[in-house]
Amino acid sequence: MDVAVADGGTADGKPKVKDYMTRDVATVSPDATVDEVARRIVESDEHNGYPVCDGRRVEGFVSARDLLLADDREPIFKVMSKDLIVAHPDMNVNDAARVILRSGIQKLPVVDDAGNLVGIISNTDVIRSQIERATPEKVGKLMRTLESIHDTEVEQTRKEVPLDDLTPTQGKVYADELEGRTYELERGLAEPLVVIDAAPNSAGGDFLLADGHHRVMAADRLDVEEMDAYVILVDEDVELGMEKTAEKEGLDSLDDVTVVDYARHPLVETTKRLQ
Repeated sequence: MDVAVADGGTADGKPKVKDYMTRDVATVSPDATVDEVARRIVESDEHNGYPVCDGRRVEGFVSARDLLLADDREPIFKVMSKDLIVAHPDMNVNDAARVILRSGIQKLPVVDDAGNLVGIISNTDVIRSQIERATPEKVGKLMRTLESIHDTEVEQTRKEVPLDDLTPTQGKVYADELEGRTYELERGLAEPLVVIDAAPNSAGGDFLLADGHHRVMAADRLDVEEMDAYVILVDEDVELGMEKTAEKEGLDSLDDVTVVDYARHPLVETTKRLQ
């Protein structure tokens, strides 16, 4: 089997494949029959193919297309694709996105240095990794912006913040992205929020949610009470633009955030009428 491996070496703070991959991977044996695997694909809601593994070692990949003209009794090792592109868990997720885009494949098996399967990452996973991400670079940029605009110094800490203490700063989230964030939370993939503590010396929480609205709304639906967050501490005398926006739009709590179903977006409806 010829395997092309894109390895790690990403710098600290960069999102990696292991942060987004699915670790519990469904596989098939090389000795399974075409009929057995075809039935699994038909009965599955999310699989159109499987890594083929002998123990933990990846031997190939079989897709629904590979099975189309094969005899039902043929063993999978005779019809599977053996020339694989795989990812390493320490690979930059942006590089994985490029590989998936350029190769036209939907899923990359993720293997360790010994060639053992440790996960799988799909085109959906890498898209979600780009939509809303809290990174040290993003936090640093926000801190520099606050210092520049308000001529003050800010500090940063990291801690769990109660969702009930958050004040949203945007009035809507999108249903499709909300589903993606719920998927990630259920699999322990949630990234830290970015919040601003506008009253760092007060006893109670007074956190402005700067980044992570979809994550928070998804967590609230799952009855999560606290989330990990980068907390930017701002002088109490500073009046923030985000704070003014929240007040102007009547955003006091998560209950004030509207979930928009993009399938019913006015532009989509207009497009349908033009078809």
